[in-house]
Amino acid sequence: MRAEAQNNVEKIRKSLDLLAQRLGWETAQHRLEEFNARVEDPDLWNDPAAAQKLMRDRQGLVDAMESYTSLKQELEDQVELIELGEMEDDAEVVAEAETALRGLVDRAAKKELEALLDGETDGNDAFLEIKSGAGGTEACDWAQMLARMYVRWAEKRGFEVELQEETPGTEAGIKSATYQIKGHNAYGWLKSESGTHRLVRISPFGKGTRETSFAAVGAYPVIDDNIEIEINPADIRIDTYRSSGAGGQHVNTTDSAVRITHAPTGIVVTSSEKSQHQNRDIAMKALKSRLYQLELDRRNAEVNALHEAKGDAGWGNQIRSYVLQPYQMVKDLRTQHETADTSGVLDGDLDPFMAATLAMQVSGKSRAEAGAQD
Repeated sequence: MRAEAQNNVEKIRKSLDLLAQRLGWETAQHRLEEFNARVEDPDLWNDPAAAQKLMRDRQGLVDAMESYTSLKQELEDQVELIELGEMEDDAEVVAEAETALRGLVDRAAKKELEALLDGETDGNDAFLEIKSGAGGTEACDWAQMLARMYVRWAEKRGFEVELQEETPGTEAGIKSATYQIKGHNAYGWLKSESGTHRLVRISPFGKGTRETSFAAVGAYPVIDDNIEIEINPADIRIDTYRSSGAGGQHVNTTDSAVRITHAPTGIVVTSSEKSQHQNRDIAMKALKSRLYQLELDRRNAEVNALHEAKGDAGWGNQIRSYVLQPYQMVKDLRTQHETADTSGVLDGDLDPFMAATLAMQVSGKSRAEAGAQD
């Protein structure tokens, strides 16, 4: 086997070793049998929230097991093909297997990163908040572009997206929007997006000038009901109001919208579904998620530094720049990961940026720095 192919085989085996370790492969089948037994319990759906969590956890285990076995089997198949091709002096078979190995390296590396999403709430659903910052109408338009970007990203991953609140801009775009993103590891991926996002482009509003706009993104885990967050009723104010959206499929115009303000922290959460009772429940869950995130920040200095880096949505606080004029470039200022495919990124191709940030958080260095040492 040639050196390049052997090197790729070793990379894949290292990824498989990490996957097996994170998965707890020796006990995985036993845990799956326990999940299956609980799923067959006729009383399972008496508690829908607990049942849904159980089903998500079970599916996460199934997906991880299938991913591991698939990668391992494909590695064995390609190694066998190379050995047979070399024995029979069939260069075409060897070349095809070596090409397959290169693709397998990337897939294994991606699964390895996903396996590192083992934080306390990484596997949870997420609340995603987007707020326009410095830049007026331009910033409101930019906030709407970001909202579309994240919705497209979530849809590509097969996640469910629910719009909880949306406030339109005065002339265009949105001042703010809050989504609930439902899917395995939704928060684990989205947490890397918290911060200020900067856009540079020619104004689409008839000015013909190059404009810089800012918008703030915040991701928070949807916490499970079994995690207790104490909220003093005297610390919150609950207001009901009429949703002021422009209508359409995303915005409800009703008198049932709910806004909850938490006085000690200044946190404000809203929900504008059709039912006022439902809105209270959603808003309280969102508030608990925000308070839980603050507690996580206090306990984890690294996460705290990331959260505080979000700051105000303006100069000096950005984590990523999107430049559309005078050249095309999206660059993350934490990892230095960049691409000239701006249209792809704005259409939801965010995985490389998220993966680079996750790798940096795990290793303490950027992917480029890590690669330079390999």
